[in-house]
Amino acid sequence: MVDSNITKKALAQTLRELMDEIPFEKINVAQICEKCGMNRKSFYYHFRDKYDLVNWIFDTDFIALMADLQPEDEWGFIERACRYFYDNRSFYRKALMIRGQNSFSDHLHEFLYPLIKNRMQAVSNYDDIHPMCINFLTDAIEAALIRWLTDKNCMPADQFIRIFRALIEETAVEVCKQMDSFK
Repeated sequence: MVDSNITKKALAQTLRELMDEIPFEKINVAQICEKCGMNRKSFYYHFRDKYDLVNWIFDTDFIALMADLQPEDEWGFIERACRYFYDNRSFYRKALMIRGQNSFSDHLHEFLYPLIKNRMQAVSNYDDIHPMCINFLTDAIEAALIRWLTDKNCMPADQFIRIFRALIEETAVEVCKQMDSFK
């Protein structure tokens, strides 16, 4: 297990370095392996493809970042996440622009969906929120993150978090009120 993590971390660091030099779509597994001093077999033992490696970087960093938070502390999670994205915006600017099957954007959506659902339920006191509403808000949040991080004049994380929180909470309450009218 320890050797496995060393290998994965080396591949991850190499991908980060390559993404500083080359657009992601032009990076291939052979380049990652060559720069890292490993063979392709080692890469494919750990990852399906370079997209899987990007998602692993996110998952691993977030597990470490959020380890001491309680599950019900969604805002603590979101605040840490935003600060993390801001501090690592060079990598995530590029990762968020990746499109296609197994992309980071899709992975992020799957990651955010339950958090948004829990927050909407907590703010609105509704347990049965239509998935379309959660998807809509998750898509909006993902788009806001992309726009924020890719902006040339990216605002500081604390400023983004204040605006972001107000928008999410006010939207969640309004959406849930509207859902009552459909019942």
